[in-house]
Amino acid sequence: MIKVFVSVWALLLGMMLLMVGNGLQGTLLGVRGAIEGFSTFELSLVMSAYFVGFLGGSRLAPEMIRRVGHVRVFAALGSFISATLILYPTIADPWAWIGFRVLIGFCFSGVYVTAESWLNNSVSNANRGQALSLYMIVQMVGIVSAQGLLVLGDPSGFVLFIIPSVLVSISFAPILLSISPTPAFDTTKPMSLGALYRISPLGCVGILLMGGVYSAQFGMAAVYASQAGLSVPQISLFIASIYVGAMLLQYPIGWISDRMDRRVLILCVALMGGVSAFGGVLFGSQFIALLGVAFLVGGTSNPLYSLLTAYTNDFLDPDDMAAASGGLLFINGLGAIAGPIATGWIMGVIGPSGFWLFVGILMLMLSAYATWRMTRRRAPAVDETGSYAPIMPSSSPVMAEVAQEVFIEGREDG
Repeated sequence: MIKVFVSVWALLLGMMLLMVGNGLQGTLLGVRGAIEGFSTFELSLVMSAYFVGFLGGSRLAPEMIRRVGHVRVFAALGSFISATLILYPTIADPWAWIGFRVLIGFCFSGVYVTAESWLNNSVSNANRGQALSLYMIVQMVGIVSAQGLLVLGDPSGFVLFIIPSVLVSISFAPILLSISPTPAFDTTKPMSLGALYRISPLGCVGILLMGGVYSAQFGMAAVYASQAGLSVPQISLFIASIYVGAMLLQYPIGWISDRMDRRVLILCVALMGGVSAFGGVLFGSQFIALLGVAFLVGGTSNPLYSLLTAYTNDFLDPDDMAAASGGLLFINGLGAIAGPIATGWIMGVIGPSGFWLFVGILMLMLSAYATWRMTRRRAPAVDETGSYAPIMPSSSPVMAEVAQEVFIEGREDG
């Protein structure tokens, strides 16, 4: 893995800086929006707007790359991100923020597609799995590090918006100075959602539910923390705990999944996450307990995306996996768009604890559905399944297809 890191360190550094910028602005908007007096529902629309743009960008960016090339797309979208981050504190209006979030979601999606295609082109088939693991770790480290920056300034001022803008701008340098020419970006036409559902009902339903859970965490966790009365340093630790849990539990869960019926593991992990979330409802006023809840919920919900993807792949022919990844990304995007809106509505009705209630209900729904699906058909033999590949729910189509390739190689090696 060290050799892989040495060969792509500049790309990974650039991507980590991008994740720091994205992670900081996501948390900061939740805190600043509360300071500006935005309602919970207005903030939920702001947070949902990011995923609207992200879904659009993941589908349109490949065509933009084919037309004008990787470098121009990366530079143009990155410039828009940097400029938009500065505009947030200058126009404190929820509708303006909604527009900014759609734009920034679109741009981040396109930037990820571009940078990840360079990363994929920089590694060989032999070390693609290691590169994927490194990339996932870098993403998590970037998001966790971003929360530490939240305490460096006043959320009601301008400095904390300038920091992610500068970081995004700086991230261009290591990426653009290290890239080599890449082949044309080819996309695979997604499999129809109906066909995908018939192949793996649990995969489709689970990805939809986890899209809602992930977007609630990424978009509404800071809103919840602000409404719960946490201080800025406490909010920073709270958000960081979610992603530390995701990073530390991803690999143990993946290791176990390659050695048992994945449906049983999906059931257990989702049940653990759901019970933990309801612990947030009961013990939300105790900060230490809240950190533990955040760790467990993040550590179960994020790996579930990779786990559900691996389970779906168990029923696909290798030739169909790339097409299926597009369908899974679209389903995840639909859930992600709805997640913050539903969370905001519940929080508006019952208060901050609605955040945990929403997450807990979705996780328990997944656990119950996995239980029912176990009665409908047999699981494939463990020695006929592929390898678990860690992947973030926010990944672009490039990393989704890389994960599929790693899965196929694991199946062939097995």
